[in-house]
Amino acid sequence: MTGTARPAPRRRASPEKTRPSVFWPLAAIIVPAVGWFAKIEISGAEHLPAEGPYVLAPNHYSEFDPLIIAVGTWRMGRAPRFMAKESLFRVPVLGAALRATGMVPVARASSSAAAKQTLQQSEDLVTHGRGVIVYPEGSLTRDPDMWPMRGKTGAVRLALAAGEPIPVIPAATWGVQQILPRYGKLRFWPPRRRVRLALGPATDLSAFTGPGATGSANLIAATDAVMADISALLGTLRDEQPPTERWNPSAHGQNETGRLDA
Repeated sequence: MTGTARPAPRRRASPEKTRPSVFWPLAAIIVPAVGWFAKIEISGAEHLPAEGPYVLAPNHYSEFDPLIIAVGTWRMGRAPRFMAKESLFRVPVLGAALRATGMVPVARASSSAAAKQTLQQSEDLVTHGRGVIVYPEGSLTRDPDMWPMRGKTGAVRLALAAGEPIPVIPAATWGVQQILPRYGKLRFWPPRRRVRLALGPATDLSAFTGPGATGSANLIAATDAVMADISALLGTLRDEQPPTERWNPSAHGQNETGRLDA
């Protein structure tokens, strides 16, 4: 893959996109709205499974980039589902909408109950053939140059929780900072700024399966492998070499809370 993104090839949409659902009216509103701000160029669309479960793991450096990922996923034929804070599912109306679209509640506590919830979520993805978008960084990157920072283990924990691993597809976007800078204000003009979205092959997690797959050290190592693939993709988009070591907020005395972390 090169740094020049190509338009996504046309391919058959999955039943979850072609079957009438709440995604249709949402897409009718969100896709044109995002289209005002961004001209999305997609490369590596063939790496997103046309059907079946997957975990899509993108970088995160703007509050706007989830919209880019959602529209890009929809354009590639799949329904975009994200991890969402469990508390949001208890909000009237919003909770019903999250459940209707198949969003996945975040299991935050490192307890047996959280582990059980993660296992159930993983099995549900396999049973229903759904995908989910998980930001491994958990929040906007704190890296001064906007490279991916140290990842958390939510994405790989979900992928490795049940039997056969769910493929983890690394993804990277670049250009969204021109629309909404990190911690900045939304820019309405000029419209249709160029934004590139690149997907890579599923990260090879074969070395992290089997007994002890959900152990802390194993999950951290698997997460490092995913983050390396995400960084490499971003490097091709930026035509730069990613740093050899990822930014670690805890080592710099920063708060690492994030709404998308699992």
